[in-house]
Amino acid sequence: MDDSILAAAQMIALARRNRSPLKALPPDLAPGDEAAGYRIQRAVHDLLLPYTGPLVGYKIGCTSAVMQRYLNIPHPCGGGVFARGVHESGVALRAADFVHVGVECEIAVRLGRDLAASAAPFTADTVSDAIEAYLPAIEIVDERYVGWETMGAPTLIADDFFAAGCVLGEPVARQAAPDLLAVVGRAVINGTEAGRGTGADVLGHPHHALAWLANHLAEEGRRLHAGQIVLTGSLVKTIWLTAGDRVSMELDGLGRVEASF
Repeated sequence: MDDSILAAAQMIALARRNRSPLKALPPDLAPGDEAAGYRIQRAVHDLLLPYTGPLVGYKIGCTSAVMQRYLNIPHPCGGGVFARGVHESGVALRAADFVHVGVECEIAVRLGRDLAASAAPFTADTVSDAIEAYLPAIEIVDERYVGWETMGAPTLIADDFFAAGCVLGEPVARQAAPDLLAVVGRAVINGTEAGRGTGADVLGHPHHALAWLANHLAEEGRRLHAGQIVLTGSLVKTIWLTAGDRVSMELDGLGRVEASF
């Protein structure tokens, strides 16, 4: 591994472990493009595994127009999901365990078979048969940066793009699921609706997001594995929380998922 990649990954991993805001990386370590950001991200994953448990899936960011405008990044970005960051609906988490915790309303998928690099390129149609189930999901994000607006996409990618875990509701088998284009998702905070969107807001269909991820990994010779969870992107703009907040994401036909912080 290149020394600069390892040094950048060590800075990011240390900030994550200490729950301390990440400052801009020194110019000689900051990734110059998104490809370098993903190389650092993989090194960060290796460093965090003893603390996070194994990689169990991925999150995809910037898949809706509202999030692309919010982050000023016009295309999807990916990050890791780890075993100790995955929670069941109803969980109570400590707001103090995050720098500044936020939530997003998502449609998650669980894969029933691999999507191997050798089968690329993937489309929304070709990935759909690999989906075993859909799950209503709260993506947990953490604003763990000193001025994320000036970080740039490559550095945000290196740090898993705000990823901090997820809360999953009950799975709905693919064959029993509603038309995702028509699914309305509502983010409810302390009993008050704070945002809503539809499955159509996620790159036109959440399957497009899954295909993007499968193709992105295939370019690196990697695959998505059966049993992995993929968070396909937020239907609403990120909602930043304060300690004591109660969160519910309600997705028509897919159910509800809840958490408190």
